[in-house]
Amino acid sequence: MRVWHEKYEKAGLTIVGVHTPEFLWEKPYAKVETAAKKFGIRYPVVQDNGYAIWRRFGVWAWPTLVLVDKNGFVRYRHIGEGAYRETDSVIQRLLTEGS
Repeated sequence: MRVWHEKYEKAGLTIVGVHTPEFLWEKPYAKVETAAKKFGIRYPVVQDNGYAIWRRFGVWAWPTLVLVDKNGFVRYRHIGEGAYRETDSVIQRLLTEGS
């Protein structure tokens, strides 16, 4: 996601990381903040300790990537690692829609 942020932010892509903890020790805000700094994450990360965002988007596994278009519709979902080229293609297509 860091690469997509750097590559497409100026084209209009907005990335919001959602941290939904799997374990109790992942819940403290300070740990999320430290990890974001350690990994050089420059886009916003929200903390979803109560699983509200997780449920809203029907997520059931870590990691899950969801692409939402500028009208708020989910247009793509990928569960697990990988599919980077496919995801990149969808991002490019969504960024050019309506331009």
